[in-house]
Amino acid sequence: MTAVAIQGTLDEIGMPLASTTFVVVDLETTGGAPSGSEITEIGAVKVRGGEVLGEFSTLVRPGSSIPPFIAVLTGITDLMVASAPRITSALPSFLEFARGSVLVAHNAPFDVGFLRAACDLTGARWPSFHVLDTARLARRVLSRDEARDCKLSTLARLFRATTTPNHRALADARATVDVLHGLLERLGNVGVHTVEELSLWQSKVTPAQRQKRHLSEQLPHAPGVYMFTAPDGEVLYVGKSKDMRTRVRTYFTASETRPRMTEMVSIATGVTGIECATPLEAEVRELRLIAERKPRYNRRSRFPERGSWLKITVEAFPRLSLVRQVRDDDATYLGPFGSRRQAEAAMTAVHEAVPIRQCTQRLSATPRSSACILADMGRCGAPCTGAESADQYAVHVDAVRRAFTGDPGPLVTRLLERIALLAGQERYEEAAVRRDRLSTLVRSAARSQRMAALAAVPQLVAARRRETGGWELHVVRHGRLAGAEVSPPGADPRPYVDALVATAETVRPAPVPLPAATAEETECVLRWLETSGTRLVRVDGRWALPWPAAARYTAIVDARDEDQTAARPFADRRPLRPLR
Repeated sequence: MTAVAIQGTLDEIGMPLASTTFVVVDLETTGGAPSGSEITEIGAVKVRGGEVLGEFSTLVRPGSSIPPFIAVLTGITDLMVASAPRITSALPSFLEFARGSVLVAHNAPFDVGFLRAACDLTGARWPSFHVLDTARLARRVLSRDEARDCKLSTLARLFRATTTPNHRALADARATVDVLHGLLERLGNVGVHTVEELSLWQSKVTPAQRQKRHLSEQLPHAPGVYMFTAPDGEVLYVGKSKDMRTRVRTYFTASETRPRMTEMVSIATGVTGIECATPLEAEVRELRLIAERKPRYNRRSRFPERGSWLKITVEAFPRLSLVRQVRDDDATYLGPFGSRRQAEAAMTAVHEAVPIRQCTQRLSATPRSSACILADMGRCGAPCTGAESADQYAVHVDAVRRAFTGDPGPLVTRLLERIALLAGQERYEEAAVRRDRLSTLVRSAARSQRMAALAAVPQLVAARRRETGGWELHVVRHGRLAGAEVSPPGADPRPYVDALVATAETVRPAPVPLPAATAEETECVLRWLETSGTRLVRVDGRWALPWPAAARYTAIVDARDEDQTAARPFADRRPLRPLR
């Protein structure tokens, strides 16, 4: 018998959606990251061809107590999981339930991340699941007129899900099933009929991206700064990388999912690279180019000149003033703040701790005017009426000046006492507002003192050994990167240091406490200097922080940041708005 070759139909190519088994999974956990949190509930629904084949649901007993705010959010308490199986028992049962299926989740990186971490913890092998993310699919399928965002609750309402999401695993999995079916119905109308086509739709690369891959070929495999340019020469976007060619290639692949970058690539007609000696030089050059060119597709660092500062004015009875520039006028400054709102929060914290005057008029050495309501409230000593002498008032000003340039301890103590008093009265929202203001004040003081300390150093030379051999060498003058170089492997670095110092940029100091660079640049330099393995070669002058300093109280800032993160443990921080 002669074998006859039969051409397959289109339906036989790939895994048809109609006959594919999907397992839609959702987890509840004790926090937002697998590294420090555990699974407390697993819920899953198995579907094929629109029919529910089975459901899986189990509570999981974690190794530690469930945080109170998680218990409030999910309704899962320590008592409920006291008799539940451990993850070592629950995970194999789920993996068996899901075996051979396509795994689906809403915000799949979260759920899959926890499941993979649980496999690593228990020694189980993670199956090679094909994973689909309904949140990412929704971005591609829906328009912004239909959905303002791609949260599960929003999509469940849009597709009229029979189950309302309520932060319980099985209910959320059931709602995700309805969302999946709604999305598949939309995609079927545009010719998506297989799992493979669905995956391509989920991470679609536009034709404009594919056609411009050749733009990366001219760039070297070296650290540096790259600039995407428009036909008229306008710089659209500035970026930096340790390997320019490899990084720029990603803009033309499915790994680039940012809508703004997709739009930028469609406009760009060229990419220019500036090779740098070291990654730090690339980072600094990127900041300088963004500030100079102000590319429309860069969101950060475009307007460093818009920072705000708090200034203790120079007059008989000084006060706090919010200003845009640091002048060489012997005044004391704190900043820069990223926004006026942050500066105002720090100013309010100072006013709550110290009775420094808040009126804006300039007072003479012998003022005589009527007091305002703040004096009646005991929040000002009323120097405007002569009730408080210049020497008495100077005590308050000195306390604020020390907080800005040295130890904010007395202010921190007073503010913490007020916060504790409010918390004791169960006025938690007011206490949280004051805690946030205190955190802003401490953070800005610590940042300003670190930058001022480096800005005071006329010249600093530092080195760090490279992984491939040789040394990264940098010259920093008044907080500004003045030169960068590398010494070859096996060579004596000292001649290279001497040559770099001789050819480095001449830098003039800026008014105290301002570095001779933008705050972001100085912070980049500081991060590099403080990294393990960095060695100081030369220091002209003294590089030292005051003691005690604001950095002593950074635990307050850390606690506030941890509280804010913990209050939104499951927030999806990806930009999951519809693309169209």
